[in-house]
Amino acid sequence: QVQLVESGGGLVQPGGSLRLSCASPGYTLAYHTIGWFRQAPGKEREAILCISNSDRITYYVDSVKGRFTISRDNTKNTVYLQMNSLKPEETGIYYCAADDSGWCWANDDEYDYWGQGTQVTVSS
Repeated sequence: QVQLVESGGGLVQPGGSLRLSCASPGYTLAYHTIGWFRQAPGKEREAILCISNSDRITYYVDSVKGRFTISRDNTKNTVYLQMNSLKPEETGIYYCAADDSGWCWANDDEYDYWGQGTQVTVSS
């Protein structure tokens, strides 16, 4: 069974930074699409950005462009979400998801595997 494990969440002040990690024991992330999603309190889960198996990056939220980046470290079998200049409205549970097709999708139904999520709280 494929397992994705997110880490790196926490409490950060507005304008601060966090780096989230998505790792998997036994499932090579480099061969698959990895998407990052966010679910804010009382809202539906939404796609933020994605990296395909050919390392093409797709942003689904315009407001994070220039502040959020996604990257891989294949030696650690980990995908990172670097988040800078965080805003209070970006508080929520952040999930990574993997898709075997290799393509990026905004629709969470397209993803095959999910992590348990990590809480990010942006507050002073």
